[in-house]
Amino acid sequence: MAPHSRIILTRHAQAEHNVDLDYSIHDAPLTPLGKKQAASLAPKVSDLAKNVDLVASSPLKRTLQTTKLGWAPAVQRLGIDKVICLPQAQECNNLPCDTGSSKEELEAHPEFADFDFSTLTPDWTSKKGFYAPDSQSVLNRARWIRQWLRDRPEKEIVLVAHGDVLRQITAGPDGSSTYMWKNGETRIFTFHSQSVGGEDCFLDHETVVAVAGGYLPTSTEMDIEGGENTSNL
Repeated sequence: MAPHSRIILTRHAQAEHNVDLDYSIHDAPLTPLGKKQAASLAPKVSDLAKNVDLVASSPLKRTLQTTKLGWAPAVQRLGIDKVICLPQAQECNNLPCDTGSSKEELEAHPEFADFDFSTLTPDWTSKKGFYAPDSQSVLNRARWIRQWLRDRPEKEIVLVAHGDVLRQITAGPDGSSTYMWKNGETRIFTFHSQSVGGEDCFLDHETVVAVAGGYLPTSTEMDIEGGENTSNL
């Protein structure tokens, strides 16, 4: 683990399934508003992005889009082909909207050109085994993600993921977080000093960096205008 590493977590911007709570949309992408929200995130995190050593993203469409737009300064500097697509960070549920697309489909999509999808195995969309939606499997997967983040050599790591899995990743000794992440919300964490060397390696929250939109499905462009901006932190 890199000494004093900071973990920067971002929830995706508004996606199609968020609007009408239509969970039947397979691998739901961002809405037009969601793309505006994601793009509005970039200037809010521009100072922070200067020091980012690694960008990782859940390989669902909405998180890839948020990564490309919201973290554009870091992605462009480091190279989009260096973004790590982390299937372990996919959303918890086995609903169509939370089920990813095959490696072949993503590679053929012009919007995702140059992303490296070599990490995607055929079972990453299965929602079985390691990716099963039951509580124990999700807990194990969130712990795996924390360990992966801890063991990376980089000091400033961005991970773009989903509300439910972020609540699991930021779980503590008393259980999962109940915090409701907003569209495009970005928060900084460090590892808890007393657990960082153990299996759980819990995270401590430092600060909210930026918010690109509201939590409610009815997020509007007013949320973009009023989004919090503390990118100088």
